[in-house]
Amino acid sequence: MMTTEQILASHKANVETLFGLTNKAFEGMEKLVELNLTATKAALSESADSTKAALSVKDAQELMTLQANMFQPLAEKTAAYSRHLYDIASGASTEFTKALEAQTAAAQKQFSNLVDSATANAPAGSETAVAVMKSAVNAANNAYESVQKAVKQATDMAEANMAAVTNTAVTTVKTAAKKR
Repeated sequence: MMTTEQILASHKANVETLFGLTNKAFEGMEKLVELNLTATKAALSESADSTKAALSVKDAQELMTLQANMFQPLAEKTAAYSRHLYDIASGASTEFTKALEAQTAAAQKQFSNLVDSATANAPAGSETAVAVMKSAVNAANNAYESVQKAVKQATDMAEANMAAVTNTAVTTVKTAAKKR
């Protein structure tokens, strides 16, 4: 059984974790707001420059050239924005995952201690039930570790795919812009 001190310590740790995660969430939101403000300011400035350039065009060919020259930077900026957005989300996700893993490890340890305590106090003749219980706990721990590894692999693959798609999009736009 858990003592009052252990219960209070557990609640205190949970509250600290909650406040820590809340702070991380706000940090992520601050980064997102900052990214969007920066992108909006840049877009407004570029829009003003583009409008001025479009108003100074003398013929249709010059207008076509101006439009073609706008697409490449736009694609690169969109890709950069997407990368920044992904980095912010990925960073926040990493913090939450770390906290979840720490909480899960603590819960596993507590449960393991509970099983060990119950095992030590089990009546004679219950060895089979104790062995089954320990086996189930070990199987659950192994399954959890396997899921963690699979999620890590999927996350790594998603990051690699994001980088590849972004690079391909930028390269495609650059190639198309050069052909014009």
